[in-house]
Amino acid sequence: MSDEQVKMINLTIDGVRVSVPEGTTIMQAAETIGIYIPRLCYHPNLSLMGSCRVCIVDVKEMGYYMTSCSVHVWEGMEVETNSPEIRLARRDIVELLLDNHSMDCQTCERDSNCELQNLAYSMGVRERLFEGKRKCFEIEDHGSAVVRNSNKCILCGRCYRVCSEVQGVHNLGQQGRGFNTIVSPAHVADMDESVCIQCGQCVNVCPVAAFLEKGETEQVFAALGDPGKHVVIQTAPSIRAAIGEGFGMPPGTPAEGKMITALRRLGFDKVFDTDLGADMTIVEESAELLRRLDGKGPLPMFTSCSPGWISFLEKFYPALIPNASTCRSPMSMLSALTKTYYAQKAGIDPRNIFMVAAMPCTAKKYERRRTEHVMDGSPLTDAVVTTRELIWMIKSYGIDFANLPDGKFDAPLGISTGAGDIFGITGGVMEATLRTACERLTNAPCDKLDYTEVRGVQGAREATVKIGEHRLNIGVANGLVNAKILLDKVLSGEKQFHIIEIMACPGGCSGGGGQPYPPRGWRILDPRLLELRGNALYSIDKAKTLRRSHENPAVKTIYAEFLGDINGPMAHKLLHTSYTAKEPRGIK
Repeated sequence: MSDEQVKMINLTIDGVRVSVPEGTTIMQAAETIGIYIPRLCYHPNLSLMGSCRVCIVDVKEMGYYMTSCSVHVWEGMEVETNSPEIRLARRDIVELLLDNHSMDCQTCERDSNCELQNLAYSMGVRERLFEGKRKCFEIEDHGSAVVRNSNKCILCGRCYRVCSEVQGVHNLGQQGRGFNTIVSPAHVADMDESVCIQCGQCVNVCPVAAFLEKGETEQVFAALGDPGKHVVIQTAPSIRAAIGEGFGMPPGTPAEGKMITALRRLGFDKVFDTDLGADMTIVEESAELLRRLDGKGPLPMFTSCSPGWISFLEKFYPALIPNASTCRSPMSMLSALTKTYYAQKAGIDPRNIFMVAAMPCTAKKYERRRTEHVMDGSPLTDAVVTTRELIWMIKSYGIDFANLPDGKFDAPLGISTGAGDIFGITGGVMEATLRTACERLTNAPCDKLDYTEVRGVQGAREATVKIGEHRLNIGVANGLVNAKILLDKVLSGEKQFHIIEIMACPGGCSGGGGQPYPPRGWRILDPRLLELRGNALYSIDKAKTLRRSHENPAVKTIYAEFLGDINGPMAHKLLHTSYTAKEPRGIK
């Protein structure tokens, strides 16, 4: 049906006549005239559930309240959204949720950024009315990346819907009945013992604090206070595109320079750039791709930067593990170079270097603990803090972030190209790879820098890129439901790809499980928000003189002084790894 043929429905909301397309919900119709109906379980990017009942409205002649998130409008419908009876009913619902909720708002991680807390305030809930038995579950905080606290869960279902519908992992679900209902992995297994890939999207969409990232700020503060430790921090590309949101800056504001200055004022001895690790990744990965194109390895080659994606591959598609690039992630590459190359140049015992990584991703906490990323008995990365944790650390020091002067990354691991910056948005790894692979495939300079066909934050994308006489079939996916589309085509033989980039989180690292909770007026998973963060990275890339990873002078120096040949023995020892099939282990 064309736009001209869309049937319009006429109704009245709070005395105002409204005309909306057929299929519109009451909630959506109300928003067209500036009426915001409260909600908790509803999320526009997830399936409808209607379980919290907070969004109820009064529809004339129905005789009962209806959930505005799930009921479609009909011709002549008359709706009241704010009658005294409706307001009282909603307040009763919120009071009941609060009365079976933890009473620790002042010390809760989500204090002042909790949807239930904000809702209670707006509804005028000023006391807890009911005594008696409350939920009392053990907090699961011994995992590597995600903390699960069922005492704060309001059973909205957002977490298991995002886990199933966006990530395709299906790790979470409701267990038990009645008062004992909880959300957990099957058979109440621990998160680390389940099929959880540690992506943290459950943390992102949870409206309260039932899911949180595993905090590591205290370990970092302890290291900063230890005079015997040389404390180094590296920052992922997408951090600089999102950290400003935590300090009132508009989404999409690049804040690299202020971030560097803030890190120095926190007391870090060196501030390095994960983008250099991204440039190293491209140099190694593009060489690996060329070998595979020559028949020296299976095709398609999968990128290996996203630890959530790698965990997904090991658990759900183990037959395709040989297709994954053996390159470590940029974080682990830079950590390895810090504790070897940098330690040697600076004359510091690697055992005295405490390596911190500021990442947009909760799965990086899991990655740093993997045995593959341990060298000489010590982890390459000693602590990982998310963007959210880093924002809190800066605020806790009273640093006026928005008014800081711009700083610059430290040598020798602080020089990067624009190709490293775009790692922080879906399609960026592919684009950076093509910029370098182009010259290596043609043995000549390539004018093309912008591969716009791989850009965009939604869905799985396929394209054929012509480089000289070569035609490369490429795929890009963000969000693992989209990844399944490409992976199933590979397994079935439906499509012959040469290289596929997969990022576990929607929008890639820009929508990572450790990124800031969105400012008021925005929402998690909003493609507009992810695009703004991505555009910030593209603007940084475009402003740089060097935009191809292999042009990075620091990369050239590291190979000349320390690593030797690209893909050579030393490079393989420090910059490459391996993966194995994983199965869930324990069940309580």
